[in-house]
Amino acid sequence: MATAAPTVASANKAELLAIADSVAREKLIDRAIVIEAMEDAIQRAARARYGAENDIRAKLDGTTGDLRLWRVLEVVEEPEDHFKQVDLKGAQKLQKDAALGDFIVDPLPPIEFGRIAAQAAKQVIFQKVRDAERERQYEEFKDRVSEVITGVVKRVEFGHVVVDLGRAEGVIRRDQQIPREMVRVGDRIRSLIMRVAREARGPQIFLSRAHPDFMKKLFAQEVPEIYDGIIEIKAAARDPGSRAKIGVISRDSSIDPVGACVGMKGSRVQAVVQELQGEKIDIIPWSEDTATFVVNALQPATVSRVVIDEEESRIEVVVPDDQLSLAIGRRGQNVRLASQLTASQIDILTEADASEKRQREFVERSEMFQTELDVDETLAQLLVAEGFTALEEVAYVDLDEIASIEGLDDEIAGELQSRATEALERREAAAREERRSLGVEDALAELPHLTEAMLVTLGKANIRTLDDLADLATDELIQKKRQEPRRRADSPQTNNRSEDKGGILAEYGLNEEQGNEIIMAARAHWFEDEDAAAGQEDALADSEQ
Repeated sequence: MATAAPTVASANKAELLAIADSVAREKLIDRAIVIEAMEDAIQRAARARYGAENDIRAKLDGTTGDLRLWRVLEVVEEPEDHFKQVDLKGAQKLQKDAALGDFIVDPLPPIEFGRIAAQAAKQVIFQKVRDAERERQYEEFKDRVSEVITGVVKRVEFGHVVVDLGRAEGVIRRDQQIPREMVRVGDRIRSLIMRVAREARGPQIFLSRAHPDFMKKLFAQEVPEIYDGIIEIKAAARDPGSRAKIGVISRDSSIDPVGACVGMKGSRVQAVVQELQGEKIDIIPWSEDTATFVVNALQPATVSRVVIDEEESRIEVVVPDDQLSLAIGRRGQNVRLASQLTASQIDILTEADASEKRQREFVERSEMFQTELDVDETLAQLLVAEGFTALEEVAYVDLDEIASIEGLDDEIAGELQSRATEALERREAAAREERRSLGVEDALAELPHLTEAMLVTLGKANIRTLDDLADLATDELIQKKRQEPRRRADSPQTNNRSEDKGGILAEYGLNEEQGNEIIMAARAHWFEDEDAAAGQEDALADSEQ
C-alpha cells in the first residue's frame, strides 16, 4: 500500500487495476471503493494543476483501466464565472448541439504527477481506504455484541490489554480484566464482546473477561444442554477471579441441571474454572419461589427463616448463630453474590438478632398505638400481636377484621377506627403546618400521590415550588436506596455499609408510574404558559393585519 500512490503517477492501465485489486484484498474492502479513492486523488491533483476554481471530474474505468479527465461548464448568455461557465458560442465549439442551460464537458489532457501531487494523491487514497476499512470493521462487529471471541494479545498499554482480533483490534480495559491475571504479548485470549462504538478514530471494540455473561457463554460452550436450550442459566453473579454463582434450571425433568453443568468428575465446570483463572463457581438450582432460591443462593450456609419485603425488594434471612460467618462469607462475598443473583437486598440476621428485632418492633408499635389511639398497653399489644403495624391499617381495614379479634366487638372496633382516623388527621395537620413553615407552595399539595409528609420531605430538600419539582428526573424523586448487605454490628469482618441515598421520596415506596405522574403534573404549567404565549403572539399578529 505504501507504494500505491506513487505508482498511480506513472502506472499504465493494467497497473492501476492491479493496485486497486491488491488494496481491496489486503484491506478486505470493496474494490469499487478503492477505484473511487483513486478517482478522487486524480481529481484533486488535476484541480491543483488546472486551478481549484474549475469543476474537474475524473473517471477510472474499473474494467479497462481507461482514465478520463474533463471539466464541466454551464452554458449561459453572459458568463460571470469563467472557470465554470461559458457563452453559447464557446460552448458550440466544444459541443455543436449545446444550448443555453446545458452543462457540457470539456475534455482535459492527462496530467503528469509531480512529487507533491503524488504525495497528495497518496494521502487521499490512504484516507479513503482507512475510512472504508473502519466502516467495514464496525459493520462486521456491531452485531456480534455478547459473543465470545478469541484473539492474540498485541500490546498492554496503561494496564489495558489490546487484542488483535484478526480484522480489527479490541481492548480489555483494566476494570474488565480478571484481577491478578498475567497476560503477555502473543498470548491467545478469549473474551466477551461487550460493546462496539463508532468513534472518530475508528470503531472501538470493548471486550470483557470479568462480565457475568462471559462465564455464561463459556458454560454454553462446555455444556451441550445449555447450548441446545434444555438447560438455562437464569442468573449469574461474579467476583472476578475469586468466586461466582449461577442459577440454573432444566426444561427436561429427567436432566439434573446442576449435574449437567458439573459434568463427569467435574470436567465441564473445571474447564470454565481454568479459563477464569481458578475462580470458584457455585452452581445452584434456580427456583421461581424467591425464598427457596435465596436459601439455595446462600449455600453452603444453613438458613432458618426467610422474610421477603417485595415492595422494598429486600429479603431478611435468619441463620443460626454458628452459621453467620459462613452466610456472610469472606469480606461479605457470599451474601453479596447472593444479593446480585436474586436481584434483591439481603439482610443477614442471627436467631438472637431476629428475636431482638421482633421484640424491639413489638414494643415500638405497641407504644405508638398506646399514644395515638389512647388505649391501654394490653389492647395496644393485642393489635400488634394480630399483625397491625400502622395507623393506616387500623383506620382503613374492614371493621369485621378488628371486631373478629378475641375480646373485641363491633363497638370497640368502630371506636378504634375512629381514633385511628383522627390520629391520621392530626398527623396530616401537623405535617401541613410544617410544610408551610418550610415555604412549600400549596400548588404542590394538589399534585397526585403526594401527602403532607412527603411535602415536608421535599421542603427539607429545598424542593418548594412547581418549577423545583418539575426540574427533577423521576429517579431523583423516587429511586429506592441501594445498600450493601447488612451484617451484625459486632461481626469481625466489617460493620460498614455503603449506601446510595436514593431519591428524595425513596422511603415512601412510590413506584415509577406514580413518580412519572407527579413529575408530569408539576410540568403541566410549562405547557400552559407556552400555549398562552403562543395565543398572545397569534392575537398580536391578527391585530397588526
